[in-house]
Amino acid sequence: MFNLRRNIGDDYSPLYFLSALGAGGAVVTFFMYLMFMTPHKATPIPTWESLQAVLQGDNLMLQILTLTALLGIVIFSFLHMHLLVWNVREYRYFSQTATYQKLRNSNAEVQRMALPLTFAMSINVGFILGALFVPGLWSVVEYLFPLAILAFAVTGWFAARIFIGFMTRVLVTGHFDCSRNNNLSQMLAIFAFGMVGVGFSASAAMSHNQLTSGIGLMLSLMFVSAAGLLAVTKLILGFRSMLEHGIDRESSVSLWIIIPIITVGGIAMYRLSMAMHHNFGVHVEPIQSLGLLTVLISIQLLFAVLGYAVMKKLGYFDSYVYGKEKSAGSFALICPGVAGYVLGFFFIHIGLVGTGLLEKNSLTYFFLLVPLVVLQIQTLWGLFHLSGKLLKQQPAAVVAA
Repeated sequence: MFNLRRNIGDDYSPLYFLSALGAGGAVVTFFMYLMFMTPHKATPIPTWESLQAVLQGDNLMLQILTLTALLGIVIFSFLHMHLLVWNVREYRYFSQTATYQKLRNSNAEVQRMALPLTFAMSINVGFILGALFVPGLWSVVEYLFPLAILAFAVTGWFAARIFIGFMTRVLVTGHFDCSRNNNLSQMLAIFAFGMVGVGFSASAAMSHNQLTSGIGLMLSLMFVSAAGLLAVTKLILGFRSMLEHGIDRESSVSLWIIIPIITVGGIAMYRLSMAMHHNFGVHVEPIQSLGLLTVLISIQLLFAVLGYAVMKKLGYFDSYVYGKEKSAGSFALICPGVAGYVLGFFFIHIGLVGTGLLEKNSLTYFFLLVPLVVLQIQTLWGLFHLSGKLLKQQPAAVVAA
C-alpha cells in the first residue's frame, strides 16, 4: 500500500474519491473472470462453494485462473478500503477550509457526488467479498438482499440530498457559469445515480422473493430513469458550451465519463429484464440482450475514440499522466477502462455466447478476450501510476526542493 499524503487541506479535491472508486472497479474486473469463466449453476454468481469445487477439480488452467482472480480481488479490496478511509479523513479536513466553501458556491460543487458514487462501489465490493469468502452465505442470501437494498437506499438518499442542494442553489440564484461548463464534469451526478440504480438491480435480479425483487426493481428504475433524464440535459448543455468555447483542457477527460455511465445503466437494464423474466413471467430472448449490448458498446466506442482524439490533440496524456502537471480529475481515466472491460465481458458472454454466435472456450472466444485483458492491465497500471503521482507521500528532500 502507498504511504499517502496527510492533512493536505486546500490541496484536496473530492475527485480524489475516484481513486478509491477505481480500486473498487479493479475488484469487479477480477470478479468477471469468476463470474463468466467458472461454473456456478446452482447460484447466479460464483460463491465459496462453487470456487471450492473448481479448486478441488482437475482443471489446472481454471484453478490458476481462479486463484489469480481471488488474489486480485483481495489486493484491490484492501487498496479500495485504504483509499476510501484516506479520502474520508482528508475530506473532513478539507470541509473546514475556505476552498471548500468556494467549491460549494461554484459549478465544481458537483464533485461532491463522487462520495455517494464511491460508497455505492464499496457496497458492491463488500457483496463480492462476502459471496466468495464466506462459506454458506448464499443459503441466507434472501435475508441479505433487503439489507443490500437498505444500504443502497441510504446511499441514494445521500446522493439525492447533495444533488438537490446543488440544483436548488443554482436554480434559485442562477449562479451557474455556463461559459465554464465546457466539459462533461456535471455528468458525475448521473454516474452516481446510475451506480445506485445498478446496485438496486442486483437484488431485483437475484432474489427469488417476489416482494424483494419488486422493491429492488422499482427503486432501480427510479434512479436509472432519473439518471437518464438528467443525462440528456447535462449532455446537451455540456456540448453546447464546448462547441462555443472549446473544451477545458484539464477536464477533457470528462468526455470518457459516458463510458461508465453506459455500463452501469446497461447492466441495470439487463438485470431488470432478468428480474422480470425470473419473477414476473416476462419472457426475454437472448437476441434481445445482444441487441441492447451492441447498442451500448457502439456508444462507448464512439466516445472512447472521440475522447482519445481530443485528449491526444490537447496533450492531456503527456501532461497529466506522464508529465509533471497534476490533476485529481485524472483519476477519471480509471473508470472508463473498468467500465469498457466489464461491458465487454457481458457482450461476449451474455450477447455472443448466449445467442450461440460464439462457442465458449474456442480459439475465437479467447481471441476476443485478449483486448479486454490488455485494457485491464493498462487500467490497473494507470491506477497505480496515478496513485503514486498524486497521493503518495513524497520524501522530505523532494518536498524541500
